[in-house]
Amino acid sequence: MTELPELLETTLNGLGYELVMVERAGRGLLRVFIDKPQGITIDDCVSVSNHLTQLFAVENVDYDRLEVSSPGLDRPLVKPRDYARFAGALVTLKLRMPVDNRKRLVGRLLGIEADTVRLDAHGVEIAVPLNNVESARLKPEI
Repeated sequence: MTELPELLETTLNGLGYELVMVERAGRGLLRVFIDKPQGITIDDCVSVSNHLTQLFAVENVDYDRLEVSSPGLDRPLVKPRDYARFAGALVTLKLRMPVDNRKRLVGRLLGIEADTVRLDAHGVEIAVPLNNVESARLKPEI
């Protein structure tokens, strides 16, 4: 059987959506976060949920409850292409190992080159190896 992330990636791409993240939570909850350039509406979530319910029945995917949603304003950056797509945005990086004695960096994302995330933190360019990034999220500018 195909791995769940691969199945979701292929299916969602075919429907015009991007798989941001999938997670299994307690009590059989399966959360699927989707995105598209124009943003996600409730109708998008309903449509994808209906499609995935049928797909999971055919593919025998084990879950009790399905939740499909937008990644939100503080969207996680999960894949290397996310760092390129959101270049110029304000982000928060949580690091595995400290850089400049800090495990949390906030700054303007400059992009990614050769598996190195580049960030402008208050006028100082910082390069962080992608494998040192524990998590990264957009920081909403309101």
